[in-house]
Amino acid sequence: MKIPKRLEPLLEDGLIDGVVRQLTSGKEAMVFVVSCGDETRCAKVYKEANKRAFRQSVDYTENRKVKNSRQARAMAKGTRYGREAQEAAWQNSEVDALFRLAAAGVRVPTPYNFHEGVLLMELVTDDAGEAAPRLNDLSFDAPQARHHHAYLIEQVVRMLRAGVVHGDLSEFNILVGSAGPVIIDLPQAVDAAGNNHASRMLERDVANLRNYFGRFAPELLETDYGSEIWSLYESGSLHSGAELTGTFEHSREDVDLRGVLREIADAQKEEAARLLRLQEAR
Repeated sequence: MKIPKRLEPLLEDGLIDGVVRQLTSGKEAMVFVVSCGDETRCAKVYKEANKRAFRQSVDYTENRKVKNSRQARAMAKGTRYGREAQEAAWQNSEVDALFRLAAAGVRVPTPYNFHEGVLLMELVTDDAGEAAPRLNDLSFDAPQARHHHAYLIEQVVRMLRAGVVHGDLSEFNILVGSAGPVIIDLPQAVDAAGNNHASRMLERDVANLRNYFGRFAPELLETDYGSEIWSLYESGSLHSGAELTGTFEHSREDVDLRGVLREIADAQKEEAARLLRLQEAR
């Protein structure tokens, strides 16, 4: 096949030896199967911001750090340079998260290199050596569903203990390889301690797992692992041997209505600022 232009630098620098085929084309990137010596890997080519359907939400980018103060100022002002820096930070966040989670023992694709906006990583395969299917393309009996659900809850816990919340976890970004589920697509991953929306995102991630596997094992629909996991994390009790029950006693205290209204107002201001930046960019 014709070599995509974005992959040419990897060929020139000897990081890949050839392009086998295109694997997927999603809302934020295109993925190609590539050869690297005797190994077959995949290359994730990020789409340019104006060609992506997925929009960076302030919820995800809140408190993300950039090393360069000039970049930080430009990003805050929404200049062209700032938008380019923000795009680079968005891509780097997935690379950083993959290396961080792989080191923590979370089952994610093994990352190898990030070069010229292309992420080179493990190609997850099934028993036949073919590209692994996504979770949503499969069906399970009740024991299988319970097993995979328990395994993925364990992965969510490992991620959180490493300080990371996926932020968009569902059956659409989990592959089922020969050794079990593999979590993918992490550009929107957030820092658990530095993002005010982390608890809500984690509970949503866990609810997505519950609702999917609950189709095959209905008793899972009665669980509340998300709230339990976050409560243990906040109290400093989320250690490797923590035994989860899937139940959680929610507080019956009166809701802080003023606080909720403040959060809504802040979110509206952030959205107005984002729309203004988009309008100025056009």
